[in-house]
Amino acid sequence: MEEKEKIQYRKSDFYYDLPEERIAQTPAEPRDSSRLLVYDRKTGEIEHKIFRDVVDYLRAGDVLVLNKTRVIPARMYARTEHGGVVEVLLLKRYDINTWEVLMHPGKKGKVGARFAVSDELCFTVKDITDSGERVVEFSYDGVFEEILQKVGTMPLPPYIKEKLKDQQRYNTVYSETDGSAAAPTAGLHFTEGLLQKIRDKGVQIAEVLLHVGLGTFRPVKEDIITEHKMHSEYYEIPEDAAEIINAAKREGRRVVAVGTTSVRTLETVADEKGMVYPCHGNTEIFLYPPYQMKCVDALITNFHLPESTLIMLVACMTGREEILHVYETAVREKYRFFSFGDAMFIH
Repeated sequence: MEEKEKIQYRKSDFYYDLPEERIAQTPAEPRDSSRLLVYDRKTGEIEHKIFRDVVDYLRAGDVLVLNKTRVIPARMYARTEHGGVVEVLLLKRYDINTWEVLMHPGKKGKVGARFAVSDELCFTVKDITDSGERVVEFSYDGVFEEILQKVGTMPLPPYIKEKLKDQQRYNTVYSETDGSAAAPTAGLHFTEGLLQKIRDKGVQIAEVLLHVGLGTFRPVKEDIITEHKMHSEYYEIPEDAAEIINAAKREGRRVVAVGTTSVRTLETVADEKGMVYPCHGNTEIFLYPPYQMKCVDALITNFHLPESTLIMLVACMTGREEILHVYETAVREKYRFFSFGDAMFIH
């Protein structure tokens, strides 16, 4: 283990070749009809299933951990006082009127600059963060969330070129708490009916919260991955979720995380025995091999971009070479990739 810990991984160590036609442009209908690659960590066996078959791989007593965040229509366009246009992406709410945003082009976002999104919604740039995001204060007439529904659009990733017919298809069926700039996409495959089948099997469900922010959009630019800095994201672990998860850890039952956001939430808080506690805060946790998961025993996740922090996180479950082998298999078997793509279950 000592030798393993000396490895300094490079970004290129997590590269795989993906033909552009494998990037899913639209979600599968119904949600649970997407494909599911099942990978057994002990045997290395790979099976090809349909997502609804995931119930067959879950056991009575497992705890399924869901991220209940809800994507807001966080992308909007605003006019400068001189008639120019900027694109704005809401990232993190500081208080009732103040948000951290990503602005393009950023050079227009000088401190003090004023912008109008619509007749009802304006904002002023109050500050610029160390990493270049703008802190803005909104002024509006009415209820902010209602105005946002009218003027904002769902912030789909740049690799999705097709327009989304149903905006709510970029939210999970169990989404509850507004605040994300991107979906926890592994959860998009679940239907109410599938969740009920899972409960009926004796699987417990625990809900945590992580508002997905800029980290999802930010590529790793540094060659040595340890030099990459994650963007801070807000998380919560409620008391009831902590109790369910801790009881499972004490009794040797599996904690199955749905998505990398659930993993990051649990591993931010978990102690050496995998126990978590009720809390909230901001996390910048960056998980990459040879990190050993403390709380998470199995993972449901989508297929992620080459050289991304997300594929690095998933490699903690399998090992780097193994995950690249799994991905090569998925490419060869013509799985659909990224946000609206297929899923995998690592157990």
